[in-house]
Amino acid sequence: MSLSPLDLPDADSALAWVQTRAEAGLSTARELAQRLRDAPPTDTLDALRQWDEVSLQLSNVAAMGSLLSNVHPLEEVRDESETAEQDVQRLATELSLDRGLYDVFAALDPAGLDPQAARLLDKVLEDFRRSGVDRDEETRARITAINERITELDQEFGKVVRDDVRTIQVAPERLDGLPADWREAHPAGDDGLVTVTTDYPDVVPVRMFAHDADVRRDLTMAFLNRGWPASDALLQEMFALRHELATLVGYDDWASYDADVKMIGTGPAIPAFIDKITAAAEEPMQRDLAVLLERFRQDHPDADAITGADASYYEELVRKEQLQVDAQQVRTYFAFPKVRQGLLDVTGRLFGLRYEEATDATLWADDVTAYDVYDADGSESFGRIYLDLHPREGKYKHAAQFTLTEGIAGRQLSEGVLVCNFSRGLMEHDHVVTLFHEFGHLVHHVLAGRGQWTRFAGVSTEWDFVEAPSQMLEEWAWDADVLRTFATDEAGEPIPADLVERMRRGDDFGKAYLARQQMFYAAMSYWFHQERPDDLTAKTRELQARYSPFPYIEDTHMFASFGHLGGYSSAYYTYMWSLVIAKDMFSAFDSGDLFAPETAARYRDRVLAPGGSKDAADLVADFLGRPYTFDAYAAWLAH
Repeated sequence: MSLSPLDLPDADSALAWVQTRAEAGLSTARELAQRLRDAPPTDTLDALRQWDEVSLQLSNVAAMGSLLSNVHPLEEVRDESETAEQDVQRLATELSLDRGLYDVFAALDPAGLDPQAARLLDKVLEDFRRSGVDRDEETRARITAINERITELDQEFGKVVRDDVRTIQVAPERLDGLPADWREAHPAGDDGLVTVTTDYPDVVPVRMFAHDADVRRDLTMAFLNRGWPASDALLQEMFALRHELATLVGYDDWASYDADVKMIGTGPAIPAFIDKITAAAEEPMQRDLAVLLERFRQDHPDADAITGADASYYEELVRKEQLQVDAQQVRTYFAFPKVRQGLLDVTGRLFGLRYEEATDATLWADDVTAYDVYDADGSESFGRIYLDLHPREGKYKHAAQFTLTEGIAGRQLSEGVLVCNFSRGLMEHDHVVTLFHEFGHLVHHVLAGRGQWTRFAGVSTEWDFVEAPSQMLEEWAWDADVLRTFATDEAGEPIPADLVERMRRGDDFGKAYLARQQMFYAAMSYWFHQERPDDLTAKTRELQARYSPFPYIEDTHMFASFGHLGGYSSAYYTYMWSLVIAKDMFSAFDSGDLFAPETAARYRDRVLAPGGSKDAADLVADFLGRPYTFDAYAAWLAH
C-alpha cells in the first residue's frame, strides 16, 4: 500500500486544522493509553506496538506544533501551534508519570523479542524511570508542575530571542565596504539613514565588510544585547527548575541527568571534554590569533587584543590580503537558485536519491518549495521535504531542520522541513556550508523513516551524535570537484579549483580559535546549569576570559539570546563531540572521489538508515570497522 503525504491546510483553514489535528492526536493517545491500563496485553510485542502508536500520535502533534509555531505567517496559527506543543508536553509528562502504565511494562517478559523490540522495551522502562514514575504521589505532582513550567519558560525564552530584533540607523556612506547587492537592498529611509537589523542577513555582512569600526561595534553590541534584560529571569528560573527536577528523580544535578542518555555518559565528563578540546586548540589558536592581532595593529598600533566586534572584519582582511581569498568574489559563484539545485543534485548522487518537485503540496508561504523523495531507481516516494529558506516576519531566525512527521514503514511517510534565513540572491560560502549541514539532518530524518518503531525513527540517535552526519556533509561543500557542478558565475564559468583551495586555507585560518569560542559556549551551557549563578553576566565574563579567544565587550549580555540554553540545556558540548566523530567518519571516504558508491552506500545504510535502532557508537563502528577515535580531529585542528 502506498502512503500519502500529510495534506497541509491553506492559510484560511490553518487555525482550525491545527486545533483539529491536535485534539484528534491527543485524544487518540489518551484512549490508547487508557486501553493499555484497563486491559494490559499479555503479549509483549502487542503492548509495545500499542505504546508505539501512543508515541506516534504525540510525535505528530508535537512536530506540527513546533514547526508551525516557528514558520507560519499568521500569528494566531503560531500561537495555536504553541498551545498544541504545550498540551502534548503536558500529556507526555502525565503518561510518563503514570504508575499504572509503568507497571504494565515492568511486568512484560522480554523473552523471544527481536533485538529492536528488546531495545524498545529497555528504552520505554528507562524513560519511565527517568521521569520519576517510581516516586511518591507528591513528588510526581511536583515533577508535573516543573515540566509544565520548563516548557513555558523554554517557549518564552525562544520567543524573546526570536522577536527581539534590534536596529541601528546608519548614514549610507558609513556602510562603505559592503557588497553592492546588499546596499541596493538597504536604501536610506526618509530621514536619510539606513536601518540595519540584528538578523543574520545584516549582521554577518556588516561585521565582515563594513570599513567603519563604530558601525561594526554598534551592531555587535545590539546583537549581543538581544533578549536582555527579559531573558535573565527566565533563564534563572529554568536552570533552578531543571536542577530540582534532576534531584527529584535521583540524580546529583541536571548535567548528570541529561548526560546519562548521551554518548558522553556522565555529567563530570563534560568539563573534562571541554578542557581536552581547549588544550588541543591552544597552540594553533595562539598561532592564528598572532596573525590576526598583527594585522589589527597595522590600523591600531597600541592594541593588545582584538574583540568580537572586529574579528570578522580583520579575519576577512587576512584571508583577502595574505591568503588571497576575497569573500565578495567568492559570493559571485553562489547564486541561491543554483545552490539549491546543486544541493539536491549532490545529495541525490551521494545517497542514491531522486527528488521530484511536489506540485500538489500546499505551502504555508509562497517561497517554500516541496519535493517528494524516491530511491534513485524507485517508483514509490518514501518521504517529502519542504525547503523554507528565506527570512520572513515572525519566522524562526536561525537554521534548523524541523520534523513534520516521523516515517514508519507501512504507517506514515517521513516528512521534514528545512528552515533557514538565506539571501534570495548571492550567498556567502559559509551560508552554503550551513545549507549542506542542515540538509544533512533532513536526509538523515528521511532515510531513517522506514523502520517499524516511532522511538527509533528519523534523527533519534543520542543527542551528542545528532550533528555528526550533518558536519560530515559540510565536506562536500568544500570540495572543488563537487562545487564546480553548480557554483558558476553570471557568465556560467565554474568556480576555479585554485580559488576553492584558497578558500579552504582561508577557512582553516582561525579554526582553532573558533573551537575555543565553541568551548566558551559549551562552558556557559554546563556551568550555568551546574552552578546556577545569581549574576549570569559576571559568569559569562569569567568563562569568556578562561575559554574565548576574544575579550568580553563591556555592557553586553550575550547569554540573553543564546537560544541553545533552551534546547541543548547543559549539553552544548555536543557540537564539538560530534565533530570529533564526523572527522573520523569522513576519513573513510576517498578524498579523490567523494561519490565513491561503495563507501557512500555503506554510510547511508549503516549510519543514517538505522535511525536510533542502535547506539551511535555501534553505528559508527559498523561503518568504520573499528571504534571511533580523537585522532582525525586532532590532526585536522593542528593542521
